[in-house]
Amino acid sequence: MLTLKSLFEIMNDKNASDLHLSIGSPPRIRINGRLNPINEDKLDENSIINLLSEYLKDSQLQKAKNGIAIDSTIGIPGLSRFRVNAFKQRGSIVATFRRLPFEVPNIKNLGFSDTILKLTEQRKGLILITGGTGSGKSTTLATMVQKISSELEGHIITIEDPIEYLYPHSKSLINQREIGIDSPTFADALKSALRQDPDLVVVGELRDPESMATALTIAETGHLVLATLHTNNAAGTISRIVDVFPPEKQEIIRMNLSMSLVAIISQQLIPNVENSRSLALEILVNTPSIKALIRENNIHQIDNYILSGAKDGMVRMDDSILALYNDNLITKDNALYYAHKASELSKKLSDF
Repeated sequence: MLTLKSLFEIMNDKNASDLHLSIGSPPRIRINGRLNPINEDKLDENSIINLLSEYLKDSQLQKAKNGIAIDSTIGIPGLSRFRVNAFKQRGSIVATFRRLPFEVPNIKNLGFSDTILKLTEQRKGLILITGGTGSGKSTTLATMVQKISSELEGHIITIEDPIEYLYPHSKSLINQREIGIDSPTFADALKSALRQDPDLVVVGELRDPESMATALTIAETGHLVLATLHTNNAAGTISRIVDVFPPEKQEIIRMNLSMSLVAIISQQLIPNVENSRSLALEILVNTPSIKALIRENNIHQIDNYILSGAKDGMVRMDDSILALYNDNLITKDNALYYAHKASELSKKLSDF
């Protein structure tokens, strides 16, 4: 008999990142970016509810039945942890699960450049990790937090929805707060963070103007803030932060961001020739030139400044993709599909 635990075991065995349970479809798992059915048995609502009831409380299922999306985590000793989102579609409950390893990867094993490793030595300012869903933001964030916690004699507060990786106390004291359980909203948790003597504040996601403004304030007051955003590149990230505020506030936000920002890491996971995925990174470091561009609202020029900022550790996304192609890790089709400026990259690829 199919159980939720047996589905999790299949995920683990096949190194799948996600599991989807939906009406009229077999359970599907995502492996290297592709969603595949695990059998031919289509699910109905009763079978989904039976699967979910193995680990979710009746109160959680009732909320889902009432149209309130449920975010939670499930931990299975000896297997893994899983983030679950249960929601309604066309009047029926469906669910998605993300597999979360118990152990945070060692940052030195992920092949990051020295620029990213040096960012973990920062002790104040704002570092943003951006990308689409499934781009590895959470893993990058976790590895940076893990490295900082092993070196900093201080207090780390994480604010997450839900908590993904579990961090042990090490050289740092780490307190993890979950939205909906430990605090009602990101904005509330961020407001109270300054009264909790933090050295590092980690924000699972900046979602609204209030949380963005508070994160900037915390960074301005001499603390380090690590946060994620669902944006695709450095210029788009800056524009997104500024544009969520009303026009009369945007100038001061640009000023604050120009002073507080340390770096932006934008990432994509691209299917590779080894039936896995390779990481492509765009890195912006907030040099005096970049500060001036942000302050003067010349965001459209940032891409060119990243191109000329190699000495400061900067790299454009398309140049990272080109490097993967030149190393024979990804195909030309995938290089062009994931490129920000496909026509420009196509000309470079034709030279090889």
